[in-house]
Amino acid sequence: MSGQPPTHPSAQESLDFSALPAPPATTEDSPPEQQKPSLLTLHAGLLLAGLGTALLGPILPLLARQWNLLDAQSGLLMAAKFCGAFVGGVTVTRHLKRGLVIGFAASAIGFCGFAIAPGMAAGCVALALGGFGIGRIITAINILAGQRFIGRRGSALALLNFSFSAGAMLSAVGAAWLLPRFSLRGVIEGFAAAFALVGAWLLLEILTNPRGAPLKLLEQTPTRPDSTGATFNWSRFAFFAGLLFLYGGLETSLSGWLTTFALRYGDASFTLSAYTTLLLWLSLTVGRAGSSALMLRLSEQRLQRLGLLASSLCVAALALAHGGLAIAVVAALLGLSLAPFFPATFALLMAERPTASQAGMVMAASGLGAAALPWGMGVLSTRSGSLQIALAIPFAAALALLAMSLRRSPAASRDAPGQRA
Repeated sequence: MSGQPPTHPSAQESLDFSALPAPPATTEDSPPEQQKPSLLTLHAGLLLAGLGTALLGPILPLLARQWNLLDAQSGLLMAAKFCGAFVGGVTVTRHLKRGLVIGFAASAIGFCGFAIAPGMAAGCVALALGGFGIGRIITAINILAGQRFIGRRGSALALLNFSFSAGAMLSAVGAAWLLPRFSLRGVIEGFAAAFALVGAWLLLEILTNPRGAPLKLLEQTPTRPDSTGATFNWSRFAFFAGLLFLYGGLETSLSGWLTTFALRYGDASFTLSAYTTLLLWLSLTVGRAGSSALMLRLSEQRLQRLGLLASSLCVAALALAHGGLAIAVVAALLGLSLAPFFPATFALLMAERPTASQAGMVMAASGLGAAALPWGMGVLSTRSGSLQIALAIPFAAALALLAMSLRRSPAASRDAPGQRA
């Protein structure tokens, strides 16, 4: 040996970013303003994604009357949107910023097309495109957040998903406040414009992002070399994909059909029925904020199980509820019980260190479940003549989720040393 330093640095040396002007990519304490997209943009993206995800539920009775739809046909509209979300999520790659820009553009175009759609067929096509964009946005932002916040991943994801729930809550507010005053087309066109504006802001952030900023390193450099994706085998993939498939179907079945359910069984007007859906999303939003604090003290898995047990009981209670007040109370309890599941489960998933592509495929399973189960509810409701009987589908999904969670999860919160079981 000549005594000269080696030409190729070791793995440890290759992760030394001290010579770079930007803070290390692997530290969760990097100032948010130095990480692009900014936290404000991430929250705005999930706010709009939540609004788009829940948009169809509050306006479904209006569309059913306008287009003369049966419940099975109404379910097809939900299926089209969430099939698009599945494709959007499953096609996410490590180029997360690019995926976000595509997501905002597709959402803007899709919802603008839905606003002017003359009937169900055109509406399904437009919703599929809008859903594709939403799937891209949700998946990319959650992966970015899971990479950016390591030591307190579950709490950080719960806070981000607070914005998602707030957006979903705004969909019910919009239905109750705006539709009596403005046309449905005008409201949806305004929503599409919001996607375009946030997408343009994101593009501006990307174009002005200095070379070598932390996000680029976050996307391309694993926190622990040789570990990202290496231990995420097919057994773990199937476990998490199954969890998110069932949860996507459970949440969408409830939020998508709740306004229609309250209208039929709560003896309420359309506006009051929309407020019932608002109550569901309001309690889910409050629950997400509370979950962020709870996951600093409880393990993600314990909180997940407690929430699923309560959700199973609440779905059963909803099927038996009669009258607007009883349905509203159960809706509020449902939102609280569902709140911890997604941030807790995604934190457990990211603890397994999947690649962006693997995490995207798992996330996409949620969109597939959100397409299948609400459509199944519509079919069962049409054939049985009862939306109460159709609630057997989300009830079975909640029980299956609880059973899967009670078995030993392959994920472990290895990144959260301060948490208690």
